[in-house]
Amino acid sequence: MWLGGRLWLPVLGQVCSNLRCLAIARTWSACRRPMAERLSTGAEAASGLGAPAQQNGDAGGAARGEQPPGHPEPGGPGVEPVSEDTKQPSGNGERAPAAALGPAKRKKRRGAVAERVVPPPKKRRAGVSFGDEHFAETSYYFEGGLRKVRPYYFDFRTYCKGRWVGHSLLHVFGTEFRAQPLAYYEAAVRAGRLHLNEEPVQDLSIVLKDNDFLRNTVHRHEPPVAAEPIRLLAENEDVVVVDKPSSIPVHPCGRFRHNTVIFILGKEHQLKELHPLHRLDRLTSGVLMFAKTAAVSERIHEQVRDRQLEKEYVCRVVGEFPTEEVTCKEPILVVSYKVGVCRVDPQGKPCESVFQRLSYNGHSSVVRCRPLTGRTHQIRVHLQFLGHPILNDPIYNSAAWGPSRGRGGHIPKTDEELLRDLVAEHQAKQSLDVLDLCGGDLCPGAPDSTAPSSELSKDCLEEMAASAQKMDGAVEAAPGDLDGVPVTSGKATKIDVVNQETDPLCSECRRVPQDPSPQDLVMFLHALRYKGPDFEYCSPMPAWARDDWQEH
Repeated sequence: MWLGGRLWLPVLGQVCSNLRCLAIARTWSACRRPMAERLSTGAEAASGLGAPAQQNGDAGGAARGEQPPGHPEPGGPGVEPVSEDTKQPSGNGERAPAAALGPAKRKKRRGAVAERVVPPPKKRRAGVSFGDEHFAETSYYFEGGLRKVRPYYFDFRTYCKGRWVGHSLLHVFGTEFRAQPLAYYEAAVRAGRLHLNEEPVQDLSIVLKDNDFLRNTVHRHEPPVAAEPIRLLAENEDVVVVDKPSSIPVHPCGRFRHNTVIFILGKEHQLKELHPLHRLDRLTSGVLMFAKTAAVSERIHEQVRDRQLEKEYVCRVVGEFPTEEVTCKEPILVVSYKVGVCRVDPQGKPCESVFQRLSYNGHSSVVRCRPLTGRTHQIRVHLQFLGHPILNDPIYNSAAWGPSRGRGGHIPKTDEELLRDLVAEHQAKQSLDVLDLCGGDLCPGAPDSTAPSSELSKDCLEEMAASAQKMDGAVEAAPGDLDGVPVTSGKATKIDVVNQETDPLCSECRRVPQDPSPQDLVMFLHALRYKGPDFEYCSPMPAWARDDWQEH
């Protein structure tokens, strides 16, 4: 009997093995059909039956992320241009696209009854999305050596950020958009300027939900810039190269839109859909390159990544710079993206700059600079560390850094104290635009904007709102883009320019700001030369770098 049992054991083992294989086969058969369907769908998309892939930045609507007719365009980072996120690096705080969500969450969103499904916001390349309808929003005029923009109406648009969900509009406006007092937003509600999911907001106490879409029509004033023209240094089928004046931003950011290189080239030189190849600080002048196609842009950016691009700057610094060549390899840390301040710090990113003195006039030196890396404010921060800040640098040659002005990395205060003192200094000089800040933003001792009190009486607010309602009948403002670079995709705004220069709700219309002098808008830092494997572009030496220049 025992022997017989031993003989049956292999047979039983084989039967069990066969049963397991049969179960696996049945499971695979059940999964096979839906898997095949998914693979088939993927193959169709790959073979071109689905949405076309974007090849050169100029593909069809699906590739560009265009919305179907009647759907709102993705908006900027805030309802006002002074959100806490305005100067954060792109990508922070963005909502994940639907494809990145878990299957259960996707199923719940699609199947929820009466739930509004909004496509995720799409990023755009700065510069390439602007056309004639954007350039026609307003016009320039010149006064006192300054280029000025006539005020105009504009829509700031945004999806509800995750941290806003469950909070009221009153809370969001009071904590994140402090350029205006709450009294302004109350009047804007009465005037029909605020919209939530394209419906007029009736009460600021309304609580925000995920995917809510806000639109705020504002009367926009831009700071003036220097009236110096943008000169073309070179143009061919691949690139446009210009000599950028100081004080003009490269592309729309903060309070600047029309007073930017991108818009001036489009409006005055009919150069449109340009791809910026690199950036210069707003106060830095000199060689600035744009690609005409995405293919050229990618090729030159590849050269930048491979360290094939040589950059050369010239600046005028405080004191007598050493005659021998100086190399600075101090790491740089960003103190505040919002204010735009950096400093040398061991925890910062590695970088390297090479300096060579060109001349010395007894008070200041002209120095040639070769940044071997591309960190924010690298030249300015390294020169400050060496004890020779740029002569008229409004940030890194400021008394806010202490008696030594940051020489050797010695800063006798915390980062918070430094930022507070910098903002206070520029606020006293009425030059917050240098820091890309508005009066109600990061100001020391500013009153709590969530307080219900207002300097405007109720009767005054009612009168302003009524006047604004009458004006808004003719207003067709332009939508905005996601990353603080507002763009439109509809008809051009058709308002008589004269009729939109004043607005009853606009606080800037009720005060006359002091214009800066053209000299205040120039910083002695100039991009002199850019050289790649197959190109080299140079600009003339600026007047302040010449041997015969006299300090005033």
